[in-house]
Amino acid sequence: MTAEKSWRTAFAIYLQPRVVSMIFLGFSAGLPFLLVFSTLSAWLRDEGVELTVIGFFSWVGVIYSIKVFWAPVIDRLPIPILTRLLGKRRSWMLLAQIGIALGLFGMAGLDSHTQLQLCAVFAVGVAFCSATQDVVIDAFRIETADARYQGAMAAAYVLGYRIALLVAGAGAFYIAEYSSWRWAYLVMAAAMTVGMVTTLCLREPEHQRAESARQAGSRLESALGVSGRASLWQRALAGFTDAVLSPFVEFFSRNGRTGLVILLLIALYKMSDITMGVMANPFYLDLGFSKKDIAEISKIFGFFMTIAGAALGGALVVRYGLMRPLLLGSVMVVSTNLLFAVLALSAPSKVLLAAVISADNLSGGLATSVFIAYLSSLTSKAYTATQYALFSSLMTLPAQFLGGFAGLVVDHYGYYVFFVYASVVGLPAISLVLLLLSRERRMIAATQSP
Repeated sequence: MTAEKSWRTAFAIYLQPRVVSMIFLGFSAGLPFLLVFSTLSAWLRDEGVELTVIGFFSWVGVIYSIKVFWAPVIDRLPIPILTRLLGKRRSWMLLAQIGIALGLFGMAGLDSHTQLQLCAVFAVGVAFCSATQDVVIDAFRIETADARYQGAMAAAYVLGYRIALLVAGAGAFYIAEYSSWRWAYLVMAAAMTVGMVTTLCLREPEHQRAESARQAGSRLESALGVSGRASLWQRALAGFTDAVLSPFVEFFSRNGRTGLVILLLIALYKMSDITMGVMANPFYLDLGFSKKDIAEISKIFGFFMTIAGAALGGALVVRYGLMRPLLLGSVMVVSTNLLFAVLALSAPSKVLLAAVISADNLSGGLATSVFIAYLSSLTSKAYTATQYALFSSLMTLPAQFLGGFAGLVVDHYGYYVFFVYASVVGLPAISLVLLLLSRERRMIAATQSP
């Protein structure tokens, strides 16, 4: 096969129906996110709500970080009638989407001056349903295709998600400007039908419990003395064991001590990217660029370069497997952070700003799609929702914690040192990828030796 045909085959994966469907599911996942964050903050401020109160609304975002706690329920619990009609994943997906639409519809009918508490309740409800939908879509994506497709499906998901952010951000602002915030949220609620129709049109993936999962669950139940399930207490403990503890035991029984290295990589891989992102917009403003310049350059170049990077990452996974593109993504993220350090020492230039933002979003899109594919490959089909929710939480929480100190570094040492520092914190991830890549090559060599 020639190189041209090989690349054509790699990119042809985006024509697969299962890959295309992820665009619409990504749209459904991305739409509610801003509607309980920055768009909601703008609505409340436009109505004259105090900044202190608006700040409290940001706590709604905690729900997205703790979705791992109810992911086991999604993995195990059927929904009466709906699961029998649609299957385990599609029933939860549709229920979450209906919940989001109803929550947005409820928010649209509230008076922000007299019903703030009820508005907060609806916002929490929307965020809960949105986080639930994220868990189910991730599980559906992993179960509906093998690892070879995961990079492309992640790229398609990113495209749909980014489009949804534009609709829920700029789109809602336009509607509010020419009509009202009430109509903006009503239109957003109606837009959730995109996800509902897609869910109804999709085919439920097969659910197979791997032998390793059964063995891990049996060993854990025996160790806790609940394998017989004689009493109500033993049955309850056995259910908790199967739903909550078994996913973690199964992961380590499958990966051994390497599982600790993998979890450490998950915690560190996005560290450099997220740390840098905290200070990006303040950096642009401090360089003297106007908000209009930042919006135009970051939205236009940022959007298209992120999509291009994600698409390239998906194609690289098809052609080269997971580990080499994973290494490339980690190196690119570290390298583009150094470009920001160069920008900090240079005279303000829109051309240079566009080039740096383009490189940053290209590397970020590539690294994200490849990393999502890697995380997907780590899950067991028996505990897809629970294990992936754990991985995604571990992926962001340490980085977000470290990102909280970004302002201190800038205040004490300046932007140049900060961006060098943001690059340095990405070096451990590169080292861990190299370690796992070396282990993979040794295992391949061992299986091929006579």
